[in-house]
Amino acid sequence: MRNVNKIMGLLWALLLFGFTAYAALDTFVIEHTYTVVEEAAPSAQVSEPYPSQEPAVEAAPTAIAEPVSATDAAPEATASPAATTVPVSTENSYADGNVSITIQEIRVYDSTVYVADVVLSSPEYLQTAFANSVYGRNVTAKTSSIARNANAILAVNGDYYGARQSGYVIRNGVLYRDKANKSAEDLVIYQDGTFGIVNESQITAQALLDSGAWNVLSFGPALLIDGEIAVDAKDEVGRAKASNPRTAIGIVDDLHYLFVVSDGRTNSSEGLSLKELAQVLQDLGAKTAYNLDGGGSSTMVFQGRVVNNPTTNGKRITERSVSDIVCIAC
Repeated sequence: MRNVNKIMGLLWALLLFGFTAYAALDTFVIEHTYTVVEEAAPSAQVSEPYPSQEPAVEAAPTAIAEPVSATDAAPEATASPAATTVPVSTENSYADGNVSITIQEIRVYDSTVYVADVVLSSPEYLQTAFANSVYGRNVTAKTSSIARNANAILAVNGDYYGARQSGYVIRNGVLYRDKANKSAEDLVIYQDGTFGIVNESQITAQALLDSGAWNVLSFGPALLIDGEIAVDAKDEVGRAKASNPRTAIGIVDDLHYLFVVSDGRTNSSEGLSLKELAQVLQDLGAKTAYNLDGGGSSTMVFQGRVVNNPTTNGKRITERSVSDIVCIAC
């Protein structure tokens, strides 16, 4: 009888272990495709094609679920796009009559920070894109690969929505997830290209969509509100260290944006705290600014080239695969 009990106990332990392991894999590893996204055709073209040394992204599997809601309206332009001219680009700049981008590298707080100054003729050029054109859980790709697939001139990593099961997801006018994270402070990019900061405990995703939200990013926190720093030296994201690689986006004026990525965790670049990141954006003239996913995710891609030095542990410079990007001229 004792042997039978021992065997039953062992079987139960194995079953429990197997279930726990599967649950962990299902949450953090196994890909779940919810919706295949048909990316919009690019409104502006990159001056030169992306390098072809990496294989093309394979077609995504058939969707098993539809978005919660969608809007048929495209973003309303606040200014009529200028007639497209022949793109002029250098290693650190791009201009085509509708999109103007200048990249600069600055040194602050013992860290190397990359700043993309972006001026657009219309809000339609500020876009987002999913890894492999798929909305789902644990579906990831490198920022450079997502940018290539979206034909983006400039891209940074987004909010890594796929690592969480709550937090609003509105992308390019489509509501994909309406489950609130009550502690989340979101960046709302409206159809006219303006920015707003909201708390998910105070508004529903559908209400945001109805109010004209075109993209909603759920990571945070807000760095600047009305030009004032909205974080202090004690604020941090989860268990992150005080100084980290960081990614942020800010708005200076109508259709004038800043994309900022900081290197970190290396001997040559310490990384920034949230307060330091906010200070950088304030000094650059941003009025509203928002912290995106950082650490090993922090990546800036310009005309197919990774501009910064992404790293997770400082020992190896390599991109981390992410769920999504924020980009220009997708």
